[in-house]
Amino acid sequence: MSLLEVKGLRRDYGALRAVDDVSFTLEAGGILGFIGPNGAGKSTTLRILATLDVPTAGTVLLDGTSLVDAPDRARPLLGYMPDRYGTYDDVTVREFLDFFARAYGLKGAQRKQRVDSVMEFTGLGPLSHKLTTELSKGMRQRVALGRTLLHDPRLLLLDEPADGLDPRARIELRELLRALADQGKAVIISSHILTELAEICDSCVIIEQGRLLAQGKVEDLLRQSAGPSRVMELTVRLAAQGDEGEALWSRTERTLLEQPRVKDVAREGGALRVRLELEAEAGPAQAEVAAAALLAALVSQGLPVCAFSPRERNLEDAFMTVTKGRVA
Repeated sequence: MSLLEVKGLRRDYGALRAVDDVSFTLEAGGILGFIGPNGAGKSTTLRILATLDVPTAGTVLLDGTSLVDAPDRARPLLGYMPDRYGTYDDVTVREFLDFFARAYGLKGAQRKQRVDSVMEFTGLGPLSHKLTTELSKGMRQRVALGRTLLHDPRLLLLDEPADGLDPRARIELRELLRALADQGKAVIISSHILTELAEICDSCVIIEQGRLLAQGKVEDLLRQSAGPSRVMELTVRLAAQGDEGEALWSRTERTLLEQPRVKDVAREGGALRVRLELEAEAGPAQAEVAAAALLAALVSQGLPVCAFSPRERNLEDAFMTVTKGRVA
């Protein structure tokens, strides 16, 4: 049996249906990405899972315990970090965590051991006596995560945990979450930073306008969103700088579009994304031959190609494919 089972979840606010028949499961040790645009129903779903809201319909079981019928029994198994967390003025990191350890019912030596353990795990030890209001955003995020871990929950619910963090803080947070999953904890991360989710999540749920559009392992979602196998995507980069740079980009784009198998060319950051149409029965060998011919065409025109490779699909591609054209 899965650690978390969500079936037919629905939440209405008057005439507004914020969550509409959402179902998914999560195993212990798994990290699930909860993906959707603003207003999709992500935070509402997490609030229901955190027992802070009651669904209009549906069931949620955590280790066999109903979050709807027996929330008091389920709460010790939950750790919830909302998208907007706060700290108290004039308290140190240790005092803040100790306060919440007491709120969780921890006492004596057990409370001290848990606070010490959480501070060591999150790397907050050197900041033990620093006021929480003096911490950077990344360190405050660690304090918020530490508070969530004090009672050793089995399921972590994290709403936009990487929002506003610098690259180093995001990497460090990702490492902490993977370590927690390795300990057997299940983690749900709601986020709009899809590149972050792709690097840490085992599976994803894509939700829009309250409806679940797709779910599954990350690699399966990427494969499903790739479209027909006869379409190959390539990335082309140029050694083009200075005043001549833009002219070279334009000439390269024009040259690509003149090639018989090129279906589309689009500027993507510092590169060109090329969609190459193959024969219906084309296999890997035929795709390589077509790509080599395209590269040869560029080189023959004297274009300074410095990188030419298949383009790897990512969660942003899957998200755009699944949600494209969806209306209420």
